Amino acid sequence: MRIATITNWAYGATVCLTIASGVAMLMASSAESVERQAVEQRYVFDQLTEEVEVDAWALSDLARLYVIKQDPAVAEEYRQKAETMVRIEHRLQKLKDAGASKEELALLHEGLQVADALQDEQQSAIASVGQQPQAIELLYGERYENELEQVQNQLDHFRQMLDRRTDAAIDDATVKSRGLRTLSEVMVGLTALMFLFVLGFILKRRVLRPVVRLSDVVNRLASQDYGVEAPDYRQIDEIGDMAQAIRIFRENGLARQRLEKERDADWAIRELLARMTQRLQGCESIEDVLNVARLFAPSIAPGIAGRIWLLEHDPWQMRCVAEWLDPQGDADPFHPDQCWAVRRGQSHPPVNGEPDIACYHLPDSSAPHALCVPLIAQGEAIGLLSFQNLTPEMAPSRAYLELMAEALGLALANQRLRDALLEKALFDPLTGLRNRHHLEDALRTQMNQAMHSGTPLSCLMIDIDYFKAINDRLGHDAGDQVIKSVAAIVQRAVSDKGMAFRYGGEEFLALLPGADEETAFTCASEIHTAVHNLTLRYELSEIGPVDVSIGIASYPQHAQGDNLLRAADVALYRAKELGRSRIVSFGMLEESRIIPRPV
Repeated sequence: MRIATITNWAYGATVCLTIASGVAMLMASSAESVERQAVEQRYVFDQLTEEVEVDAWALSDLARLYVIKQDPAVAEEYRQKAETMVRIEHRLQKLKDAGASKEELALLHEGLQVADALQDEQQSAIASVGQQPQAIELLYGERYENELEQVQNQLDHFRQMLDRRTDAAIDDATVKSRGLRTLSEVMVGLTALMFLFVLGFILKRRVLRPVVRLSDVVNRLASQDYGVEAPDYRQIDEIGDMAQAIRIFRENGLARQRLEKERDADWAIRELLARMTQRLQGCESIEDVLNVARLFAPSIAPGIAGRIWLLEHDPWQMRCVAEWLDPQGDADPFHPDQCWAVRRGQSHPPVNGEPDIACYHLPDSSAPHALCVPLIAQGEAIGLLSFQNLTPEMAPSRAYLELMAEALGLALANQRLRDALLEKALFDPLTGLRNRHHLEDALRTQMNQAMHSGTPLSCLMIDIDYFKAINDRLGHDAGDQVIKSVAAIVQRAVSDKGMAFRYGGEEFLALLPGADEETAFTCASEIHTAVHNLTLRYELSEIGPVDVSIGIASYPQHAQGDNLLRAADVALYRAKELGRSRIVSFGMLEESRIIPRPV
């Protein structure tokens, strides 16, 4: 058995013996207390019974004296003495509270009843003092003497019973106290022997136990288990120095582990940011950018809700376009001046936890833990990235949040630039219609769909009549006004049916998927009539009537594949040959299905 085990057992036995000895001493002391209580109880009972006995004889003497002398002073003294007498129930309660038994109380009750009867006879004799012989007979008679003697006997009997009970309690308490004291002395002796036994091992215990504990801690620290608690030995010796060195080593290990975890978390966030940046570079629309943000933001900033706001110029406001992790508050648009980050062009508030003014667009409940980072591109704010539930324990460094905002701002700016360039490349800036470059892709797509589904596809070729004369007479600004007006009519006529293009200077083209020749002719008639009814003015001059010539070709009735535009162009050329301001269908050239020029 190990020395530490033996020492522990000896220490436990010593503690048990000490506790047992203490208990025995307490029990002995309790027995002596019982003995003292019995003596005190007898003294209390003797005092109470003596009070009753003295009061009874004193009242009797005063009553007799008054009957003989009939002195009012004696009567007054009797009344005062009678008022000081306690009733039977009150005396019995006092004796009961003092610990008297039922038999003792019953015996005393009988004696007190006799005493009360004597007092009633005394009061009767005093009341009949005018008849002195009768009163003397009542107080000096044999019956009255017997009752006095009965009270004395009852009280003596009560004292005898009380003495017997008290003597028995004292004897019992004395025997028990002696036995317990003897037991306590034996236990004290055993405790002393056990203490000497433990004292023989104390030096080994003082050295062995700390060394074993420190050895276990060192082994666990060597295996990089820094979660072990180092013992706190504060004694000023080699053991204390060793424990202090081990605590310092453990604290350094914990700090190193914490730094390694922070480094790993830092690298993980950097990898996420790099991956998000790569995905943003491959986005082809603003919606793609927003989807990437929704996916990566909760991982870069776990537990932190956020929103992306974009700046709109008409009206001038910030509009929420994306959010994640259910941020608080409504996503209603707000004026850019309500955000201090947009005003300053920097993150707001500058330092988390420091007192600062909150952005007005944030709810009051989330404002103390919020961060707004403006989305800046080429020195101009194009949006806002707002975060909520930001705490030092949950959030990465502000630098990563700002890097994420920088990447999103650059991606959104690139998409806006891409959309602007695409619009310039595919749409005519004057009319807003698709241009000729867009026509090639649209025609190819629509033709493939028509061939695959077996549905018709019609093309309208539209040309403004005598447009050069308008330019020569009123200038190019007036000509641009005519072109925009005609383009608006064409766009309005085909918006629900197909696509409208500006094909050349004063030429327009419309593709009508699913429309046969008859349907196309109806749409062309609508355009022709609307243009003819135009009333245009340029400055102070009236531009005059404007008309168009329209050529129609349909697939598969008139042409196949790329020949559709050529067939529509031939029909348009034929309309011009016939005098302009009319509609000509490629399939009806020989029949001259033409709308004559309006008068």
